[in-house]
Amino acid sequence: MHFYKGNYSIRLLYKDKHVYILKLKQFVAFVTFCLFLSCQQEKGQLTKVQGKQLKIDTSLASVDSISDYIAPFKSRIDQVLDSALAYAPETIPLDDAPHNTSLGNLMADIVFAETSPLFKSTTGKDLDFVVLNRGGIRTIVSKGNVSARNAFEIMPFENYISVVELDGAAVRELIDFLVNATRAHPIAGMQIVLNKNGGLESVDIQGSPFDETRNYYVATSDYLVQGGPSIGFFDEMVNVTDTGYLLRNAIIDHLKKIDTVKAAVDDRFIQLK
Repeated sequence: MHFYKGNYSIRLLYKDKHVYILKLKQFVAFVTFCLFLSCQQEKGQLTKVQGKQLKIDTSLASVDSISDYIAPFKSRIDQVLDSALAYAPETIPLDDAPHNTSLGNLMADIVFAETSPLFKSTTGKDLDFVVLNRGGIRTIVSKGNVSARNAFEIMPFENYISVVELDGAAVRELIDFLVNATRAHPIAGMQIVLNKNGGLESVDIQGSPFDETRNYYVATSDYLVQGGPSIGFFDEMVNVTDTGYLLRNAIIDHLKKIDTVKAAVDDRFIQLK
């Protein structure tokens, strides 16, 4: 290595260029490391969180520019949601009987009617029955025009229809759950008869006595499938078919096919006197 002074600078000349390159890399690495350390900030520690409740009510004034911007979109949405799809000559209640209800029956029948052909076309298999969750139905159908908005009010959740394959033992557990439930969970394609003491008298599925040696296909909400035993419906499942069909859309599609919406309490789940 040779040193030369000139013009207030020092030149380092290396006989071996590889040594020069190595030294340069080491210098760059050192500078980079120093910059990294200097850029690091000491992490703070959360010690307190403050908040306050902001009420959303009529005291809040709308912003004209925002209201004007969304007005055409809102108008179109209201037009679609409020267009009459069918007519209900009478109000369809949700709690008009202890074991099956008018609206519950309507919901279960709709799911069966709309899911059965879809399941058949995709799997070649027949749907046996439907079981839904009473808590998933959020309001009644009032007398008068029935619109898509009503479907959103009845089923506000983004729940899809799933078809679950159950063996006979699992169906037996499901029947026991329905018999002992304190609420009338909607069913279709199945008849449950209790004796006068509340014990199980008989179960028919698609008009035939329940056969514990075979498997059955039951349409339900994906919410119940995902919840499993925590909800009480399905402890054991052989297979699950996701239809990709929103329960709410099944309601809307069905309403478009009919003129009059009718539903009533029937004998699908009864107790003998």
